[in-house]
Amino acid sequence: MKLYFSPAACSLAPHIVANEAGIPLELVKVDTKTKTIEPEGDFWAVNPKGYVPALELDDGQVLTEGPAIVQYLADLKPGAGLAPANGTFARVRLQEALNYLTSEIHKTFSPLFNPALLPEVRDERLAYLKRRYALIERQLEGKQFLSGDHFTVADAYLFVLTNWARGVRLDLSEFPNLMAFQKRVAARPAVRQALVREGLVKDAKAA
Repeated sequence: MKLYFSPAACSLAPHIVANEAGIPLELVKVDTKTKTIEPEGDFWAVNPKGYVPALELDDGQVLTEGPAIVQYLADLKPGAGLAPANGTFARVRLQEALNYLTSEIHKTFSPLFNPALLPEVRDERLAYLKRRYALIERQLEGKQFLSGDHFTVADAYLFVLTNWARGVRLDLSEFPNLMAFQKRVAARPAVRQALVREGLVKDAKAA
């Protein structure tokens, strides 16, 4: 399988999940500005939506949308315990978390990377993110991860999104549970491996 990715983008979440599950992936780097594939190629031909992640399966089908991809990868290796079994209420809770992250956190971050964003809009979006993170902070109270003491695909997604805070100058230091969560996830070997492979840190120890 091929994972079309851009370093530090939301495609980092399925990269982490694949590592956690022990699923080998061929990484294909995408220039998200020009919509080209390195060393050459048209990313539009792979994903007409024009954004990462995209997962090309061995039979040629292409799966898009991060929350769908991470669940697909988790279900390939159920023994890794990265997602509860389909049909259980725990799985619905996982989907609830993924939907919250993609609609309330991910999509609120996205416009903040636009340098032309009006200052008043920027301030409103930052304040909105803090209100959304306040709910996550309460959810993490007394827990290692979102659903308790077991790492799931939702934790991978939350970790990646929250790493964007520094890039948009969002101070999350008022959320100690969240900050502890970020350190905890960053220390996982599968996460370190993904960060190194995407060129985000020099080596696993520095992650």
